[in-house]
Amino acid sequence: MIGSDLSKAASLLSNGELVAIPTETVYGLAANALNPEAVVEIYRVKNRPSFNPLILHIGDVSEVDKYASHIPELARTLMRVFWPSSLSILLHKSENVPDLITAGSPKVVLRMPNHSTTLKLLKRLDFPLAAPSANISNTVSPTTAQHVEDGIGKKIPYILEGGTCNIGLESTIIEVQGDTIHILRDGGITREQLSQYGKVIFTQATDKVQSPGQLSKHYSTKKPLYIVDRIEKYLEENPKQKCSALLFQQSEIQCTTYLLSSDYNLAEIANSLFAAMRQADSDENEIILIEKVREEGIGRAVADRLKRASTTNL
Repeated sequence: MIGSDLSKAASLLSNGELVAIPTETVYGLAANALNPEAVVEIYRVKNRPSFNPLILHIGDVSEVDKYASHIPELARTLMRVFWPSSLSILLHKSENVPDLITAGSPKVVLRMPNHSTTLKLLKRLDFPLAAPSANISNTVSPTTAQHVEDGIGKKIPYILEGGTCNIGLESTIIEVQGDTIHILRDGGITREQLSQYGKVIFTQATDKVQSPGQLSKHYSTKKPLYIVDRIEKYLEENPKQKCSALLFQQSEIQCTTYLLSSDYNLAEIANSLFAAMRQADSDENEIILIEKVREEGIGRAVADRLKRASTTNL
C-alpha cells in the first residue's frame, strides 16, 4: 500500500513492521535498527545474504555518538559539511548497535538521508532505521514508490510516498583513516567533492564484505545487459538480435531506445539509470545494450552499477 501518512509509517516501524521509505538516492526498506526481529524481516523480505551489512539511518548529526565510537575528526568534519546527503560513513560501532546490523563486524555504516519526508519521519522516532534498498537482492534498485510496489509491495504493509528519488543511485560509502578518505563504494557524493577535505583513495572490494554495496554482482536485470564499445557497431554485426539500448544522449540508433540524458549530463544519467533499466527489462527485446560511461564525477558510480549489473563486456 502506497501512502503519505507519516503517523502510520511511524506507528508501523515502532511496532516492528517494515516500511519502504523515500530517500534522495533510492527507496529504502526500513525497520527499527535496534529491534533484531524487525531487522531479520529485512533480510527475509529482500532475500539478502546475512553476511551483507545494513546502513543505519539517523535524523540528526547529534545522534552519531549514540551509535558510533572513536570517531575521527575528519569524519566529523565531513558530517558537518555534507549531511544530510548521500554520504555514508563506516565507523566503529557502539554497544547500542546490534551485531545483526553489521553482520558481526565491529564497524557500522551511518547516514543522514537528504529527503524531507524521511527526515520528518526520523524525527518522530526514538530509534534509527536500518534501510537497504527496497527490492529483492541483486535486482534493480527502486527510485519510485511504484517500483517498490511492483517488486515487494505484497510483502510489506506500507510504502511511504516521496516522489522520484533526486539522485537515483545509492550513497557513497567511505571510511576515514587519519587524513585519508577511503571510498568503499562510489555514489552520489563524488571523489572530487571529497578530495577538498583529504586524500582520497578508492578501496577495491575484497572477499570480506566491509560495508553494503561491495558484492561483485548486484543491480541485475533479468535480461542480459551488455556494456559495448559502440552500440551501432554491435547492431551492425548482430542485425537479427532484438536489442534495447540505453543512451547517454540523442542518437539515431535503429532499435528500441531509452534516453538517459539528451546531452550526456552525468547527473541526469545517474538519476535515470535504474528506471530505464527497469523499462528495458520489461520490453519484448532479448538483451540490453549500453556503452561505457565517462568515469568522472558521479559517472564513476554509474560505471560501478553497470559493471555489477552487466553479464559481460562486448
